Amino acid sequence: MCRWAAYLGAPIFLEDIVSRPAHSLIRQSQGAMRCHTPVNADGFGIAWYGERPEPGLYRDVMPAWSDPNLRSLVAQVRSGLFMAHVRASTGTATSRNNCHPFAVGRWSFMHNGQFGGYDAFRRHADVLIPDEYYPHRKGATDSEALFLVALGCGLDQNPKVAMERALGLLGTLARQRGCAPHVRAACALSDGERLYALRYSSDDQAPSLYHRWSESRQGWAVVSEPLESDEADWTEVPPGSFCTFERGRVEVVPFCPEPLSAAA
Repeated sequence: MCRWAAYLGAPIFLEDIVSRPAHSLIRQSQGAMRCHTPVNADGFGIAWYGERPEPGLYRDVMPAWSDPNLRSLVAQVRSGLFMAHVRASTGTATSRNNCHPFAVGRWSFMHNGQFGGYDAFRRHADVLIPDEYYPHRKGATDSEALFLVALGCGLDQNPKVAMERALGLLGTLARQRGCAPHVRAACALSDGERLYALRYSSDDQAPSLYHRWSESRQGWAVVSEPLESDEADWTEVPPGSFCTFERGRVEVVPFCPEPLSAAA
């Protein structure tokens, strides 16, 4: 499993999430506390929005704690909307193309979780990616496939419905051709205006997910694990939920992918 953090609000330095807190994302890459794999050393990445609609993207295969360029970058870049991810591979190679976040046009996406037995149906998953998005298939992860399938399912029109359909399609493949646990997912995605997050699993082990509003920063932090141990106002996202974060407000609604016959 992986760890990730996202932010939406008044512009802050990326280090205020990525490296400065006592339990920052970089610290979680060495010692995560709320997942089965405490070390997340199979690469990292950041996507951030600035003056242009498309996000900037920086990814590498080094462990997040050992890259001085990462610390320098997050100390200098300010953004009002960004995502950061540290990776623990569930089977695919450690390569830059397999590092999160992924970006296509104005959309960025990252995922913590897995589809059980993915190697057994990887080719079938790729078939679900529409031709217009398949040129963006650079890596081999289930996460990138999920993102591209969701784009084809109408991410621009309705992010929740698109993610329900995409998770339903890949979850059906996992049930038919893979193994349990079929689906575990904590995802963050953004179109450059809003931040979306979801927490879902086909069993009772949904990956951890929390959010917190900061009055001082006037912003939302959405994280795999709370960033500070002395902050008691982190809210756990219930399993089976889809969250829409806007400036100063959040909407949390049920998220219910259904097995779809299109994957048969």
